[in-house]
Amino acid sequence: MHDLPEAVSRLSGQGGAEAFLEPHHTEAAHLVTRLFERAMLRQRVTMSYDPTRIGSRRNSNGQVELADNVENARQALSGLAKAIPADCWGVLCDVCIYDKGLQEIEAHRRWPRRSAKLVLRIGLEQVASLRGLGASAVGRSRSDLQSWLPQRPLMFPESPN
Repeated sequence: MHDLPEAVSRLSGQGGAEAFLEPHHTEAAHLVTRLFERAMLRQRVTMSYDPTRIGSRRNSNGQVELADNVENARQALSGLAKAIPADCWGVLCDVCIYDKGLQEIEAHRRWPRRSAKLVLRIGLEQVASLRGLGASAVGRSRSDLQSWLPQRPLMFPESPN
């Protein structure tokens, strides 16, 4: 499992600098990174004989569950990719998955300086809003449920004398 990408940690103010990204943006970056790791999409250079990577549906029950988790993560990534603008998704992938720096992204895409930072923030805001993450936690003002029991039982019931 990867830690927070370097570009995101710098922008979130973890080096003592003023934060450009808010905590819900940082959590959205964590979410994208974790989804990619769960989806097992990282390329391998060597052969792996690990039974969790070779799985088929006919093997043990644990592998069927693993295959389902991998498939769910891949579907979640696909859903995010469809819901977010293409440029934002590209920058999110470059930063959160491939751990590229913002200057490298700007040079490769021939964008003006500091533009990748803004596109990254827009993409993280989109992921956060799709996943229900906000700048502050807000709940309902009051719950309808007052008690689990309809009426509290008497502690010392009166004896019939």
